[in-house]
Parts: sequence; C-alpha cells; structure tokens
Amino acid sequence: MFRIVEKRELSPLVAQYVIEAPHVAESAKPGQFVIIRVTGRGERIPLTIADREPSAGTITLMVQKVGKTTYHLSCFEEGNAIRDLVGPLGRPTELRRWGRVILVGGGLGLAPIHHIAKGLKELGNTLTVIMGFRSRELVFWEDRMALLADELVVTTNDGSYGRKGLVTEPLKELLEAGAVDAVICAGPVPMMKAVAELTRPYGVHAVASLNPIMVDGTGMCGACRVRVGGEIKFACVDGPEFNAHEVDFDDLSNRLKMFKKYEEIAMRSFQERCCGCRGERWEGR
Repeated sequence: MFRIVEKRELSPLVAQYVIEAPHVAESAKPGQFVIIRVTGRGERIPLTIADREPSAGTITLMVQKVGKTTYHLSCFEEGNAIRDLVGPLGRPTELRRWGRVILVGGGLGLAPIHHIAKGLKELGNTLTVIMGFRSRELVFWEDRMALLADELVVTTNDGSYGRKGLVTEPLKELLEAGAVDAVICAGPVPMMKAVAELTRPYGVHAVASLNPIMVDGTGMCGACRVRVGGEIKFACVDGPEFNAHEVDFDDLSNRLKMFKKYEEIAMRSFQERCCGCRGERWEGR
C-alpha cells in the first residue's frame, strides 16, 4: 500500500498527489513513469512522475479526471492508500547540456515537463518554458515552473490569462529569432504533432513524450504501438520519449480512439456504483 501524504486540487479537473514510495523516489529520473492500481480489482494506469523528494521518500503525481480510474482516485484523500504502485518505468529523458532548450507543456503535459526542466537546469541549460491551457481556471504550477525557467510564457486558448492563443505561436517566434538548440514537448497529441511540424523546417532537435497512448506500461498489451522512423515501437518500453520528427502522429491519434467505447462503458458503470462520488458529472472520455 502507498499512502497519500498530500493532496491538492490544482484545477477543476487536475489534482496533485504526493505519495510515499521510497524506492521509486530514490531511483526515478526525469521522463519516467509509474503504474498505479487504485484498488485490488482496479485497472492499471500509467502516470508520469512530476517530481520526487528522495529524502522524504515521496513522489509527486498529477492526475486529470478523464475516466473511471482517475475519477475513482479523485475520491481518495490524504491518509488513504493506493493499492499498487510500480516503477520507475520507461527510458529516462536524454539529459545533456544542450544550451538553450524550449520546453512546451500542454495541460497535464506539465508533469513530465517539470521533472525534465529540473534535470536540464541542473546541467546548466537555459530554459524557456511555454505552458498552454484552455482557460484561466485550468492554469496550475506557474509558480513552480517560474523557479526553473529563465523565460516563462503562459498561453490560454480563450485569452482569459496570459497570452491568448496556442503554444505554437510563441514557439514559432522563438524559433524565428534563432539560437534554439532543442525543443521538448508533452501534452495532447494534436499539440505535439503541431510542435513537430513547426520545428521540422528549422532543423532543431525535437522530442515528444508519448505518455497519452500508454496503457499497460510493460510492452505486453501492445496498445501503445506507434510508428517511429518507419519502425514499430512501444511507447512504454522504447520510450515514452521519441524524436518528434519521426513519430507518425496520425497513426498515434487513431490508436488513442480504439478503446473509447469501452472507456465510456466503464465510466458509466462506475458512476452507477459509486453513488456519485462527489456529485461530479462526467463528460467526454
């Protein structure tokens, strides 16, 4: 069992969990993830490690309510325990002294971006962080990213906070200004595809974190198969990070839709059995 030391609501849909996991906290590296199981009969889901505190024996996870298991976890409070937590899994981020690095995080993509930023900063890189959200009420961790970024840009689709528009707009301006050595992105698949296409003409090294497609986390289920450079890779064991210019994002998008029907059935069943959990109404996936 893995005790929840701290829980903090970051937005209407996202919560931050600090969890006791000493062995994971000791060995986890930026870019890696864990697999959790909320209860003994629950499904396994992958969550990227957003931060770690080896001295306290804790890791930080950010969880967005999108389906049955994440809504179930939202019912847990400080002092409750998660049934299983396995990790760290996946290949760590390739950390090196690139020079000037632009980190692009959309929504929950800030989980891997934060941990990666810490690793890159320790090596002396100059960091520009672009954070993208749909609206002001969904913005989180601006204060934590500001501690790591030499330059911080916050965008909202509706212009209710920060700069109005998509993350690709300030990214394009920075690329046109030159002196960019690497770009690392994490977030919704359409956003990562846009970042890949935008950086391609500039010949800038670009990395995409394919966390959204992972299911089992061990390479056994095959659900995270993705074409990278014309070859079949498994995001959970070969990644989750890949050269963004080599990822077939169209194939990736189609694979994400495969289990939509079953996810909706599981969510409806959970709602019927949990007495509403907090009276929240589930919409979408």
